[in-house]
Amino acid sequence: MAEPGRGKDPVSVLAGPYGHPLHPILVTVPIGAWVTSLVFDLASQAVKEPRFLAEGSLWLIAIGVLGALVAAMFGFLDLLAIKQGTPAFRTGLVHMSLNLAVTAAYAAAWAWRLAGDHLHAVGVGQIALSVISLAALSAAGFLGGKLAFLYGVRVADEATQARGFTVTHNE
Repeated sequence: MAEPGRGKDPVSVLAGPYGHPLHPILVTVPIGAWVTSLVFDLASQAVKEPRFLAEGSLWLIAIGVLGALVAAMFGFLDLLAIKQGTPAFRTGLVHMSLNLAVTAAYAAAWAWRLAGDHLHAVGVGQIALSVISLAALSAAGFLGGKLAFLYGVRVADEATQARGFTVTHNE
């Protein structure tokens, strides 16, 4: 017999309260930072003085890596709530692995840029690494959506959700 309720409850108060996990809101930091860094990278190709964009991208990547590490801690707590051997757990492992690989790629990109020249436009190889990393991040995000919206990981049970769709009359 399946235990979907187990994946809905937090393993620790640190993961966020029932029905309000912290991991989904925390992932917005690295996603936003890394997408914006790519925008800065591309913009650095179009301006006469690209230094501020190249440096901005460098620090956005760093913010994204730090944010991803924080989000990963909370995501790991959510993974621990899922019963091992289930499709949801396997999906969570792939989701986590992809995200850790993306974070490692961005950490390497940060080191590569830090060692390089910040006066010129961001290099084509560095932009390619960002594009590939964002594509992998999108795949990981798709799996995160599958965990939440298909498998209901850390989502409130159906009885709790039904209260939001019950018509009440204030007379």
